Amino acid sequence: MQVLQLNFNKFFDMCKFLCTFARNFRMSYSFRAYYPYYKRNLKLAFPVMLTQFGAALVGLADSVMVGHYGTTDLAAVSFSNALFFTVMVFAMGALMGITPLVGHVHGRLEKLLKAGTTDEEIAHKHEQITSYLTNGLVFTVLMSILSLALLAPCIGFLDAFGQEPEVVTCARPYYILIVLSIVPFLLFTFSKQFLEGLGNTTIAMLITIGCNLLNILLNWVLIYGHWGFQAMGAEGAGWASLIARCLMPVCFFIAMLCKADWRRYLTSMRRNLITRREVEHLLTIGMPIGLQSFAEAFLFTASFVIIGWISKESLAAHHIANQMADLTFMLALGIGSATTIRVSHQLGKGDLQAVRMASHASVHLCLLMNTIGAAIMILGRNVIPYIFTSDPEVVPIASTLLIIAGTLQYADGLQCIGAAMLRGIQDVRVPMRIALFAYIGVALPLGLALTFPMGLGAKGMWIAFVIALAIPAVLFHVRFHRQMKRLKFNGLDEVD
Repeated sequence: MQVLQLNFNKFFDMCKFLCTFARNFRMSYSFRAYYPYYKRNLKLAFPVMLTQFGAALVGLADSVMVGHYGTTDLAAVSFSNALFFTVMVFAMGALMGITPLVGHVHGRLEKLLKAGTTDEEIAHKHEQITSYLTNGLVFTVLMSILSLALLAPCIGFLDAFGQEPEVVTCARPYYILIVLSIVPFLLFTFSKQFLEGLGNTTIAMLITIGCNLLNILLNWVLIYGHWGFQAMGAEGAGWASLIARCLMPVCFFIAMLCKADWRRYLTSMRRNLITRREVEHLLTIGMPIGLQSFAEAFLFTASFVIIGWISKESLAAHHIANQMADLTFMLALGIGSATTIRVSHQLGKGDLQAVRMASHASVHLCLLMNTIGAAIMILGRNVIPYIFTSDPEVVPIASTLLIIAGTLQYADGLQCIGAAMLRGIQDVRVPMRIALFAYIGVALPLGLALTFPMGLGAKGMWIAFVIALAIPAVLFHVRFHRQMKRLKFNGLDEVD
């Protein structure tokens, strides 16, 4: 209890320091200059942050509920999600390409409306957005088929990953259910990215919150066996996820029908708008983003497999630290999504100064969020593990990993914002190469070396995370500033 009180006192002291810093910073000229950009970015980011945070919260709820059901079930959910999320993150990343494309056209449309141009020019921009919606749905179907083709064969080979037999037995039914859920989830993801391109982030937040609450309720019913249902453990969590994810795209379709500005895009969809050229264009933008996301996801998936070779206790502890890191990373993803929207809109308007200011404002906001997240993890390292489990062998390992996870926040947040800035200007190929080098070329061999030959165990893998994420955290921002200079040199400067 004294340790708990001491940690909370340190946390409150940190909060006081941040408040004092914020008050002093507000008085400066820089704050006054950036304030409108903070406000606009947060207006877009806050719903996305809640959306992403809500998605991570469901994963957290799964872990907490399943963890209290049994350590084997927790390890099974952790192992299954590691395999599943590798492919899912790749597919979701590929679909992110729709946001800057729609956002760029939407920015030009806003400029045309403001300038009072002809109805024909405005109609042409609406036609472009409708074309992105139509071809984007085709692209989503193709990504769903590819995802199923990659995930389904693993069902019969889960025991080939070196996990303990009881973990594999428990994991198989859960894994089958979440694999089935990827199709409706990708349809939801595409709808979310499309509306974000139009500048709306609220609808996704409302749908996510509603469906996540349903997911948590179904977890309680099916994992533990309430309301007459049999207790199903990890399998119950799989059924809850499948049901909630099937509902999400249905809600999005209804929302788009209810708003006239969005309904026009649905009702204007035609078969002749589907063209190979447009699908290939989406592929050109989306696949590098997907591969970049895959590289990071593959690193974390491999870490689950590698740490699983140590013991199921180490795997469960790794899962706890990863869940906490995911929660704070969701906030960075929210700011990143807002950054892509704002950058693509301002680029469409031809205002490079606004692009720069919006990007810098996102970096400031992300650093603030990272500081808070790091403080919570480091100061709460002796308390947080008990939220997930009371296993005396898991808690001390998780406490140590939370310290490293706290230091990871800055590198992870900055690489996320840097990637979002580059997506906003549709620069995706070089960031993909940087990510592949850092996450697979550096992190995996370094992590293996630190974990086994050097005997650091799970700590070694987390230290490799910090080093690997620092590479794109620096290079993405260097690349963005170079690209901005190139755009200015080519004549795309402020035109408003």
